[in-house]
Amino acid sequence: MSASTPAHDKSAQQTLLASYEALLNRVEHMHELANAEQWAELIDQRTNYVLLVEQLRELDTTVSLDDAALQRKAELLERILEHDVDIRRRLVSRRDELGKLIEVSQRQRDLHRAYAPQQGAGVAAYEADDADSTRSS
Repeated sequence: MSASTPAHDKSAQQTLLASYEALLNRVEHMHELANAEQWAELIDQRTNYVLLVEQLRELDTTVSLDDAALQRKAELLERILEHDVDIRRRLVSRRDELGKLIEVSQRQRDLHRAYAPQQGAGVAAYEADDADSTRSS
């Protein structure tokens, strides 16, 4: 029975490493989306990414890796984290950009609210003056 255990471990290790590779593929795709500024699709993919990470975390706790598999896992994690850091940096930049746009929009709205009543009053007074001059002619 001990002869089947190492084979099972190899299979479990391969499954775990394949899951890390799938996660790397997902994060590479997300990185491409961030580079292309396809934010809505990136957010959709981020949800799937989080689910994949959860599944991987559960699998990771049940599989012990040999030295070669540990090395491969470390390489995959390093690449995953590099992409993740860049994606996060781009998302923060996008958030800041949207914040600035919101501020500009709020200022425009505030200006409109401040000056629109005066413009309406000026137009109404002008129309009233125009009506008075028409009647007096």
